[in-house]
Amino acid sequence: MAYREHLIECPDGRTLEAATLGHPSGHTIFCHHGTPGSTLMMQEFESFMEYGNFFFVTTSRAGYGNSSRLEGRDVASVVKDVTTVLDFFHRDSYAAVGKSGGGPHALACAALDAPRCLGAVSLASIAPNDADIEWTDGMGPENIEEFALAKAGGPPFEEFIATVGAACAEVTEANIIELFGGLLPEVDKEVLANVRVRQVFTAGVRHGFLNGWRGHYDDDVAFITPWGFDPTTIAVPVAVWYGDADLMVPPAHGAWLASHLPSATAHHHPSDGHLSIWARHVEELALGLDEIFAQSN
Repeated sequence: MAYREHLIECPDGRTLEAATLGHPSGHTIFCHHGTPGSTLMMQEFESFMEYGNFFFVTTSRAGYGNSSRLEGRDVASVVKDVTTVLDFFHRDSYAAVGKSGGGPHALACAALDAPRCLGAVSLASIAPNDADIEWTDGMGPENIEEFALAKAGGPPFEEFIATVGAACAEVTEANIIELFGGLLPEVDKEVLANVRVRQVFTAGVRHGFLNGWRGHYDDDVAFITPWGFDPTTIAVPVAVWYGDADLMVPPAHGAWLASHLPSATAHHHPSDGHLSIWARHVEELALGLDEIFAQSN
């Protein structure tokens, strides 16, 4: 079950930082970390091993950690990186899991990499920026400010992300909750009271900014511009998980995805937030991942 890290060269010459967790005999699960994040966050899935035989694979998305930047990337760009990494590990069919900012990237795999991608799990994912919802309504003040600057673009947005990146690069387990400020409801603070969860989350955020802040910047731009695919055309199974207490990605996003993806199954938990939506439902999520593979047989 050891967590192992690798550096992989892409066909275009970029480097991808990748990691694996679990036994090679298990079902392949490709994990897309949140925004910000890195490979280290995949260790959050350690508890899933109790409920199934999984082989988790992940990367630090382009620009995060030790992964080279891909300037101008859209959400769909991740699919080529996923196939590069899975080929490196000689893995075939897989399910995609995406948390938060990783959610759209998991959906990209479901849309563009089927039938190799058998299905996806979306955990507190954002909806497309052109969805018919008030996109930032219900977000904490930090996210409202960040996305307003992202939409305006230019030096003020770059300066903002550079400041965020400097703080994240030095975040500690002692100040991680303070750093996220108004984005964490009480239910998510309770999740971070667990020493191991807080340790993994903190290390994952910090490592994401090892070589600068452009990964976070590129994620934000990708979210508010066309994704490069239409999520409403996804045909493989998608489980959409969301909670009403979420201050990073409000429930309107999950509700939109659940109602507009024809293959979606909604898992709406009113009392959950951004972190608790997975931390309090590990067994159910693990069984859902197994079900994706069972449905493909």
